[in-house]
Amino acid sequence: MRALPGPGAWRTHTTPAGGEATIPNMTLYGIIADVRRKYPTPAATQTLDMVVAELGKTRDNLNDAVASLEGRPMPPGGKPVLDELVQRAREEGVYDLDYGPDPYDKPAPEPLDEGTAGIGALLAISSLAGVALAVAAVVAGLEKIFSSGG
Repeated sequence: MRALPGPGAWRTHTTPAGGEATIPNMTLYGIIADVRRKYPTPAATQTLDMVVAELGKTRDNLNDAVASLEGRPMPPGGKPVLDELVQRAREEGVYDLDYGPDPYDKPAPEPLDEGTAGIGALLAISSLAGVALAVAAVVAGLEKIFSSGG
C-alpha cells in the first residue's frame, strides 16, 4: 500500500544502535504542522484536528483517514486545506503508509489440546464436588439444629 516516493523523498538515517533506517524527508505530522502554519484559521484547525483524530484510528494512514472523513461534514473552508494536505503527503510519499499489523493487537487464540481440556475438566469436576460437599454439610448441620428438640 505504500505510495511510491518521488526522487529524494527518502533519506537514510543511522540509528543510535548503529543500524540504518530509511525515513521520509518530511513526516506526515510535519506536513500537518506546515499546513497549520499556512492556514491559521479556525476552520483549518478544526479540519486538521479531524484528520489527526482519524489518523489515530488508521495507524497514520492518510488515505484511510481521508476515506473515513468522506461522509462527514467539513467546516466551511476546510476542503482546500484537506486537499493541500493530501497533495503534499502524496509528493512526500507519506500518503498511503502501511505499518503492518498492530503489534499491540491480541494474538490469535491457540487451539485447545487434549491435555489442557482434560485438566480443565478435572478442575471443573473437583470444583463441583467441593460445592456439593459444602451443600451437604450445610444441610446436615441444619438438620441437626432443627431435629434437636429444644
